[in-house]
Amino acid sequence: MLFVYCNLAYTAYDNKKHRRLRQLFWQSTTKILVPASTMETEPTITFPVIRGLQAHREYYVAMWSLRMLRQISIFDEDELPPELRAQRTLNKARIPEISDYILENPDDYVFSALTVSIDSDVHFEPLSGQDKLGLLRVPMDARFIINDGQHRRAAIIEALDQRPELGHETIAVVFFLDIGLERCQQMFADLNRHAVRPSRSLGLLYDHRNDKARLAKLVIMKSEVFRDIVDMEKSSLARRSRKLFTLSAFHNACADLIEGMATGDLGEDANLARTYWEAVAEHFPAWRQVLEGRLPASEVREGYIHSHGIALQALGKAGNTLLREHPQDWRKHLNGLKKIDWSRSNAQLWEGRAMIGGKVSKVTTNVVLTTNVIKKALALSLDSEQQRVEAALGRKSER
Repeated sequence: MLFVYCNLAYTAYDNKKHRRLRQLFWQSTTKILVPASTMETEPTITFPVIRGLQAHREYYVAMWSLRMLRQISIFDEDELPPELRAQRTLNKARIPEISDYILENPDDYVFSALTVSIDSDVHFEPLSGQDKLGLLRVPMDARFIINDGQHRRAAIIEALDQRPELGHETIAVVFFLDIGLERCQQMFADLNRHAVRPSRSLGLLYDHRNDKARLAKLVIMKSEVFRDIVDMEKSSLARRSRKLFTLSAFHNACADLIEGMATGDLGEDANLARTYWEAVAEHFPAWRQVLEGRLPASEVREGYIHSHGIALQALGKAGNTLLREHPQDWRKHLNGLKKIDWSRSNAQLWEGRAMIGGKVSKVTTNVVLTTNVIKKALALSLDSEQQRVEAALGRKSER
């Protein structure tokens, strides 16, 4: 015999006047005894589910403990060629990151439901008086194939090795009946067809754990200058956008600005960053003109390097050195920004440094080279890495 422990709690609505169910609470924390003869000849796994209908096909939703994800055998397709698999192979490099997310946020991690196909006949037994709530009996030798969520499952199992007490927590699992490889492959394609990763800016906007993201957002909210020229949602600006910068670009710039200088006091660090950025903004009148609606943001972006993320990040890197070397009189050194010809038409300066083939480039090397221009204008020394990158550009120009 097989004992399976099941937990089920649900609430239905009832009203005598309208002949509906009113607040019926049924909870079972019992041992369900499944005889070896269940489904006549085979031992089964039995668990509570809600039955649904989608595209004329039945499916079932269950609440499984995390521990059950380890106990249930999942069919391993890794050794099969792509055309014989139901989905992509497991990328083991992704597992530690997801597992760490669980372990570092045990009180507020969140996962969406897993989607699983069952390659077997199953039997649904509705509860008395119900047609959607009941028990699903699945043969012990049935194959479970994950259509969506294999990395979440693997990460959960890895997290349980370090925190076994998480095993009693639960995750929703949606079960479909597998009617062949072609159907499984189509399910995988359909489940991922409309999946769109949110922009980095939107991810930062909604991330309340990331201290650097919180800092950047606080600076923007408190700054009269940046509040209305930073797009908080998009990571790339449309040609006609009224904004000059994105939150993701400003986040990178703020992170570089306070690198190694953060006090741990969010308010204090934000005040320092806001003071610096507003002082920088005074040397770029075009920013203020965009803010006041006197100049189109698109015109400024098309004409000048200083209104692109690469310049903002370079100003953050240079600012970090400036604040360290001149903590008392850093403001006056910013006057050197006026010495720089920020025009994109100044190809002699910017081509190969901030632009490649006339287009602004944000790769790491270009950020360093743009930082070098700013540091020289502010009379700041270059570190060894910046000197190396600058020398490499010089050798390339001599060819």
